[in-house]
Amino acid sequence: MVQDAPGGPRFARTSKTIQKVKHKLNQKKTVSVRSLAKDCSISKSSSHRILKEDMELYPYKMRIEPKLTEEHKNKRKKFVNLVDHNFRKEDTMRILFSDEKIFDLDGMYNSQNQRIWAAGRDEADENGGIKVKQRFPQKVMVWLGVCSKGVTLLVIFDPGTVDHAEYIQKVLPVALKYGNKTFGQH
Repeated sequence: MVQDAPGGPRFARTSKTIQKVKHKLNQKKTVSVRSLAKDCSISKSSSHRILKEDMELYPYKMRIEPKLTEEHKNKRKKFVNLVDHNFRKEDTMRILFSDEKIFDLDGMYNSQNQRIWAAGRDEADENGGIKVKQRFPQKVMVWLGVCSKGVTLLVIFDPGTVDHAEYIQKVLPVALKYGNKTFGQH
């Protein structure tokens, strides 16, 4: 019968250290594994094991949400109730949702997940390791609509400022044509 676990005694993942980690988390909600390890005088891997295995926690990315006031929330609830009480299910299937987006023509670059594997910096630069960015990049605005039956044609606006007249002139015909074709003329 084996009385002791194999290996040396535990120094880092003791109940005292786990309590210390819990206390740190209660003080500060966002804390990195490294700073936790430094504050508790344990290794990074030990602090990681305490969080994952002993405390059964998982690191979540912070989400970005729009800041809504009580007035905004009440208006949204009022709209939901209006649709729920005044529209039949068939009518709600005929709602066209649309949005517009401005795209930067320089392209997207995310420094956190784009890597170039190379032996040295010069080799990395030769293999696309430099992202050239204009000081005032060209941008283009696009519009798209979607409903239960499908997606509208994409509307691409000319570069420059888009005012309400141009928006109505370019978007409304596309939305009407799609609506009439998809749901019949009304």
